[in-house]
Amino acid sequence: MKRVAILVFVLGVHITSRSHAQKAYDFAPVDQKIQCWIDSGYYDGASLIVGRVDTILHKKYYGTYNSQTVVHIASAGKWLAAAAIAAVVQEGKLGWDDPVERWIPEFTDLKGKATLRQLLSHTAGFPDYQPRGARADNYQSLRESVAYIVNLPADTLPGTKFLYGGLAMQVAGRMAELATGKIWEAIFQEKIAGPLGMIGTHFTPVDPTPGHNPMLGGGARCRLDDYGCFLDMILNDGVYKGKQVLSKASIVELESNQVRDAIVRAGEYVQVVRKESRNDIYGLGQWREKVDQRGNALVISSPSWAGAYPWIDKENGIYGFFLARISNDKNGFSGFYQSPVLSEMAGKCYGR
Repeated sequence: MKRVAILVFVLGVHITSRSHAQKAYDFAPVDQKIQCWIDSGYYDGASLIVGRVDTILHKKYYGTYNSQTVVHIASAGKWLAAAAIAAVVQEGKLGWDDPVERWIPEFTDLKGKATLRQLLSHTAGFPDYQPRGARADNYQSLRESVAYIVNLPADTLPGTKFLYGGLAMQVAGRMAELATGKIWEAIFQEKIAGPLGMIGTHFTPVDPTPGHNPMLGGGARCRLDDYGCFLDMILNDGVYKGKQVLSKASIVELESNQVRDAIVRAGEYVQVVRKESRNDIYGLGQWREKVDQRGNALVISSPSWAGAYPWIDKENGIYGFFLARISNDKNGFSGFYQSPVLSEMAGKCYGR
């Protein structure tokens, strides 16, 4: 009798696990929201992927987009860039607390005291973007770009103010180049794109169109599936298809609060989209949209002004990427502030 009971229990567990694995999740509300944006003329096309580790839960193309569509993803590339530099750090070739002046002695002012982690968390004291009227930072190499940044005045003392932008990331990339002896695109392909099979994702050549720069902070272009592979790896503590691409320690560092004691101005991204006023809003190349009571990140993301929006929802154990590039901002539509609604909607659809 006992053996029969055990058999029934085991069979019940097997059936339950199979039914969970085969459950069809209804992401229709998310599809409807995206289609509404396209029908309103904000985007010509878009695509969406939602998944959990090793499993795609939902994938759809809208408007003019298909599986081979490649577009510039603006600030969504910040996450990719920070991950590539994390790979260099975990090899021991760079340190998160290395000052700029150690690698680029031409920085003789306050900017030279900023650390690698500050460069990637927007707390380095660098100006956020090029001064008005100056040439756009669309140089074809980090060496050229950084040679120009050297001469710009520091905005503030390193570590004292959070100022979201892109110029500091150029310097971080140049430090990685000097530490490895390789150009940035080669570093990214070797450390991230290659191991993940992201064949349609690149940072160079730099597109001269306004808004596609700086290189690390806004110049990447990719396909939908490519970024999905990246998010799968991040959600799985750095492992992709059985291979350790990034160490778990690197993932933890990327997601940890890196703003620390820096002042955060009112009206920053997290306050707008999450209605929360707090300082621990950014890690390395990614926003900490939602945290628990202990300060652990629950939702992390890298939204862009163009609409492209990658996210990881740890509460539900899923990731998502909305690939799009805004074509019309009529009526004040902002992809940067509107796209994050998708993570909330997808979480509810999956968590039902």
